[in-house]
This record gives sequence, C-alpha cells and structure tokens, in this order.
Amino acid sequence: MNAAGFPILSLITWLPLLGGIIIMCVRGDEATVASNARWTALWTSLIVLVLSLVLWARFDTGEPGFQFVESVTWLPDFHVGYRMGVDGISVLFVLLSTLLTPICVLASWDAIRVRVREYMLAFLVLETMMVGMFCALDFVVFYMFFEGVLIPMFLIIGVWGGPRRVYAALKFFLYTLTGSVLMLLALLAMWFRAGTTDMTVLLHTSFPPAMQDWLFFAFFASFAVKVPMWPVHTWLPDAHVEAPTAGSVILAGVLLKMGGYGFLRFSVPMLPQGSADFAPFMFALSVVAVIYTSAVALAQEDMKKLIAYSSVAHMGVVTIGIFTFNVQGISGAMFQMLSHGIVSAALFLVVGVIYDRLHTREITRYGGLVHRMPVYAVVFLVFTMASVGLPGTSGFVGEILVIIGSFRVSFWLSLLGGTGMILGAAYALWLYRRVIYGRLTRDDLKAMLDLSPREIAVFAPLVLLTFWMGFYPESFTSFWDASVGAMVEHHQAALAAPMHLAGLAR
Repeated sequence: MNAAGFPILSLITWLPLLGGIIIMCVRGDEATVASNARWTALWTSLIVLVLSLVLWARFDTGEPGFQFVESVTWLPDFHVGYRMGVDGISVLFVLLSTLLTPICVLASWDAIRVRVREYMLAFLVLETMMVGMFCALDFVVFYMFFEGVLIPMFLIIGVWGGPRRVYAALKFFLYTLTGSVLMLLALLAMWFRAGTTDMTVLLHTSFPPAMQDWLFFAFFASFAVKVPMWPVHTWLPDAHVEAPTAGSVILAGVLLKMGGYGFLRFSVPMLPQGSADFAPFMFALSVVAVIYTSAVALAQEDMKKLIAYSSVAHMGVVTIGIFTFNVQGISGAMFQMLSHGIVSAALFLVVGVIYDRLHTREITRYGGLVHRMPVYAVVFLVFTMASVGLPGTSGFVGEILVIIGSFRVSFWLSLLGGTGMILGAAYALWLYRRVIYGRLTRDDLKAMLDLSPREIAVFAPLVLLTFWMGFYPESFTSFWDASVGAMVEHHQAALAAPMHLAGLAR
C-alpha cells in the first residue's frame, strides 16, 4: 500500500476502532466491565502513540510532499479512492491526537463512573476520526472523517456533561454541521471541475478566480466554526463548560485545530486568489477575536469559561498568521496551534483536578491553594506562563513568529494582533492569583490533597513538551519548513500568473 510495504497510517487510524470493538465484547459485572474498558482503552491508545512516534521518527523533514502514502481504489467510476498520507503540516497533528488520547483516558480514570465502557469506546472512535482526518488525501475520505468527529464528541458532551449538557451538545452539533453542508457543496463543485477527489491532484488544479471566491466562502463557513472565529464562536464556551474534563481537553487540544488545518490544507493552497481576496476580511475577524474575547475572558467567574474564551483569542492569532501568506506567519500559526493544543489542554486538566475535589469551577470559591497543593501550584504556573507567552515556553515562539509575519503585511495588523499577549497576561495572571495565592480560610480547601501519582503522570509529558518547544523550537519547525515553503512559493506563483498573462495581453 506504500513504498515501505507497511500501511502504518492505516494501522494508526484504525487500531483505536479495534480497541473499541474489544471493549464492546467485554462481559461481566459492572465493576469488571468498567475496569477492563479503562485498561483496554489505555493500552490501545498507548500502542497507537508508540506507532505515531515511529511515524514521527521515520519522517523525512526535507521532503515537502506527502509521505507514507497509501492508495486503494474505492469508487473507480467516480475517481474516489482510499488515499492516506502525511506531510510536514499534518504529521505533528497526528502525533498530538495520539498523545492527548491516553492522557484523556488517564484523566477520566476516577472521574467517570457511569457508563464507563461507552465513554471509553467514544474516545477510541474519536481518535480514529481525528487521525483519519489528518491523514486523508481524498476529499470524500476527509469529509467522512471530518464529520465523523462530531458524533463521539456530541455523545461525550451530551451524556457525560454538566446540567446543561444537552443544550451544549446540540448547539455544538448544529453549528458545526451547518457549516459543513456548505463545504460539501464546494467539494462537489471541485469534483465536477477536476473530475477527481484526489487532493494531490486538486492542489495543482487551477480554478477560475470568480469560482475561487465562492469556494473560499463555502470552506470558510465550515472551518471558521471549527476554529472558532468570531462571531461564530458562541458554541465553544457552552461546550467547554458542560463537557467532562477530558472532553474539554480533546476539544481544545485537537478539534479546534481542524479549522486551522482546513485553511492550510485547502483554502490557501487550492484557492490562492480567493484566499488573497478574503485576507483583509480574515484579518478583521481575527483582530476582533483577539481583543474582544480577551476582554470577555477578564469578566468570567467560571474557570472553564475563561479558558474557553482565551482559546478563541489564541486561535485568532493563528488565523492572522495563516493569511499573511509568508513563511514566518504560517510557521508561527503552525507552532501556535501545536502549543495551544498542549497548553490549553493542560489548563483544562488543571481545572479538572480541583473540580474533582471540590465540584465547583467558580473562581471565588478558591484561594490560597499554594499552602495545600504546592506541586499543583507549580504545574499551574508553568501552563499559565506558557499561555501568556513567556520566553522559554512554547507559547512565546508561535506568537512572536506570527507578529513578525504580520508586520510584513501591516504594522497595525501586528500591533493589534500582538495585544493578545498583553490581554492574555491580564486574565491568565488574574486567574492564577485568585486561585493559588491569598489566605487559606475555607475548611474544604484546607482538606484538599496535592497531585496524586496518576495526575503527575498526566501532567509530566505536557510540562516536558511545553519547555521542549520553548527552548528547542527548531526540532518542531523543521518538520513543516519544507511544506510551508513549498506552499508559500505555490501561492505566490499562482497569484503572479494572472498578472503575467495580463501583461502579455497588453
């Protein structure tokens, strides 16, 4: 199926589903089924993580094209095939997905006690859909995985969420599904035009400028909701507040990256003229998201809601970087997405730790935890500083690259986009001070215990990655340098071609 003769991408994609089938076959009393489901989900996700590390180790960073390509004929009459492959843009998203899944399983070990088998099954199905989406090289296959993500996430929020879980789950589903219908129409139009759904062919297919504009808008309708961009971001705070901790982790860590990945995989390379036409519009929405949602985060009294609004602001920085169409901006957007996937996921885990102990997320209920939970205070500080963008952490590199890339477009764009770092420091440090410092006066807070060994095992890899990305960013940027460079060259050449033809006509 590929040059090496070993279909590693298919194995990484479908192995979690096999683990889910094993969980479905477990029999016994409720306690036995729950225990076996937890261990099966953990071992399955760890095996998938090891395979993705093999993929990461064998990836050729100097090759801009797709690697580990697998292709099987599926619907020959319609030129649709099962095609899988990764390049520098997608390979680390696969690794991010496979890393966060076992962390979510561990984080849910004691927190989830109802319908444990179904819960673990939902997470394994979700992992299959996430990995498949990042590996798909056929539009039909991509769309199936892209929409398939909604089903297990809808169930995770709707079944194991908070008091308003049904409302939040339906809002999440309707927002994302509505945008995806327009994307489906765009995919059909591209298929009629090119005669194939092979993304490697469509990347080099020239679409008329007028067609590119409405195709871009159709993709925008889907990807903007997934990012989410202002003003279609309102589903996110509700989904985060009602979702269980692990649901918020995977939502912030991976699902929000689907929109940014879609812009990088489809909108910018396939629709260069449409992307250029809509770039000022994207900048305007992104700047509003950075400033407005940061201000809204300052007014929150619920910890999860504050972090949810901060995610919208951070993803606004990502969309600014993507539409600068230069190497620094796009590379910064890639780095920011990976950093946010780790740091934001960790912050939701941080909230989950104290929620499991006290069963409230109200900021005013806490204070002085450093006296009872010093290890927790240090872990919380690491991720707060990374969210702020402190040099030496992962959050700094992506934001500074986006600012440099946006400065090449407009001074005002870089200035307004950079305000997110200042406002981010305001709400993140405000949250940390209220929760960690102060006098310890409440009896229930005095009885709280520090991080358990299981919780330390959950946070350890995330802390390591936060500093690794901050001190040695080249070990990550090298993966997408060739792919991003080729994308920028292709985009510039596509924009220059019509001008060259117009000059010849004159």
